[in-house]
Amino acid sequence: MPQKRTPIRTCVGCGTERAKRELVRIVRTPEGTVVADATGKRSGRGAYLDPSPDCLDKGLAGGTLDRALDLQTVISQEDRARLEEEVRRLAEERKKVLEMRR
Repeated sequence: MPQKRTPIRTCVGCGTERAKRELVRIVRTPEGTVVADATGKRSGRGAYLDPSPDCLDKGLAGGTLDRALDLQTVISQEDRARLEEEVRRLAEERKKVLEMRR
């Protein structure tokens, strides 16, 4: 039986390629808000980040996250703080799940 193919995505912060399940998806919703997507299935344009604060900082500082999400405006400080908190929370949850599978 052939082995199942693992989807690979690239982190917009550092540029490393990883399995899709190891990354956190950031979405620009149809309403225009930017949120972290816990399910990976939320409607909207998405970009992927490593679950580390450094990659989020690189993505926000360099503007790569803005370009990947095709944003017309810069992410506000309030949205940025909320996004940082969501990414940290999802990263911790993701690590627990991956450890349980090993």
